[in-house]
Formats: sequence, C-alpha cells, structure tokens
Amino acid sequence: MKRRNKIIIIIIMLIIIGLGVFIGSIFLSDSPTLTLGDKSILVLAVDKNEQTGGGLDMAFMVELDNGTLANYTPVYPGGMTHPNKTAPGGLSGPMFLHDSLWNGPEEGIENAKEIVEYNTGMHADAVVIVYDEGLDAIIDSIRPLEVNGVVTNLSSVDIVRQNDNYAGYAGRDTGITGNMSRGDAVLVLAKALAEAAEDPGKKATMTEVAIEQYSEGNIVMEPEDSFIRLLATKGFESLT
Repeated sequence: MKRRNKIIIIIIMLIIIGLGVFIGSIFLSDSPTLTLGDKSILVLAVDKNEQTGGGLDMAFMVELDNGTLANYTPVYPGGMTHPNKTAPGGLSGPMFLHDSLWNGPEEGIENAKEIVEYNTGMHADAVVIVYDEGLDAIIDSIRPLEVNGVVTNLSSVDIVRQNDNYAGYAGRDTGITGNMSRGDAVLVLAKALAEAAEDPGKKATMTEVAIEQYSEGNIVMEPEDSFIRLLATKGFESLT
C-alpha cells in the first residue's frame, strides 16, 4: 500500500496505547491478540455533537496481517441497518449505523460491529472510535495545516465536507461542490496529516495531544489490552 493512502488516524490511535498505558498489563489479559493471523480493526469517525451519543459519519475496516497493516476498506454508514435492533431515542424503524452510538460508546461499539458485519460480512476483532473533537485538537496543535498544498483553517468535519459530494444522501445541500466519495474525502484529510507527521516536531506534538485526547475520552479503543499487546509485540513501525 502506498504511504499516501495509509490511514494516519489509526496510526495515531495506536501510538496512544503504546505510550499511555502500562505495557505490563498485557501479560494478564485474556483479550484476543491482533498480532497473529488476519485480524480487522473497525475505525469509527464520529461527529460528537451532531446528536445524542454522536453521529457516526464514516468508518474504515483496517486489515492486519500478523500485526502489520495490510489493507483497508471504507464503510459509508448510509443505509446500513441492524438486523434486529430498533432505532434508539424514540426514532422509528431499524437502528442505522449512523445512530449506533446513541446510548454511548460501550453499547455503540457492539452495535456498530454487528451492523457492519451484517451488511458487509466483515468481522471486527477490535474497534477504535475517534470523535471529531479529538481529531480537531490534533489538527489544531500543528496548524497551519496544508491540504493538497493549500493552507486551511477548517475543522476536520468541514475539510471532509468540502470534498464530499454527499452522493446518495437524501439531505444533500445544493451548495455542496465536492466531487469525492465520503471515503476518499476522509483520505484527503488523512494524507494531509500523514504529510504533517513527516516533520519530527509535529509528529511529537500530535502524539502528545493524541494521548491527552485519549485520556479525555475523545478517542476510545476496545478491547484496550489487544492494542497494548499489538504495540508491545510488533512495534509502531509495523503500522506506519
């Protein structure tokens, strides 16, 4: 996989575990290992204040081969529903992936895994939630941020919206001028962060802020011990 297409978001998430948690606890854990065989991590990008529990706007299934990043598949939440759970919060109809975190991250992680597996056949061995507040804090820490060579002051959500054409979205705004799929629009931001992280000083700053955001709950990982073991066994470089 070419470097420019790798998902810097998941890399940042894994750094947090490597630096922010006591490695010794992995030897007492019964959590599944991510270092052996084919394993998948479901990455959920969530707009924290869109609705109760946050609106899930984009997801990626990141595939690992013996603990090394091998591939990824974008999963757009639109239209994906749970096979048997009803919509939360008094909404009518089935539960949509977009609304799966309504009752909080603990229940939401299970909802999202079940919905994605039911609709795509892809099973998640672990899950990472990154809220827009956490990502914005990382972006703000290394501004000015260049996206495709142009300095921008937009938030993470607005950077994606600038390029996303909302294809197939019933609430599409006629003012939207983007021409990309949601997945490609997210990767534009990922590429910008990857380029910024090539600066050692910015990379250190991004890591420090990511740790802070993890401690504040703006980044969530489950099962946590599996990520600890992955970094302890394989090291950060296997995932970059």
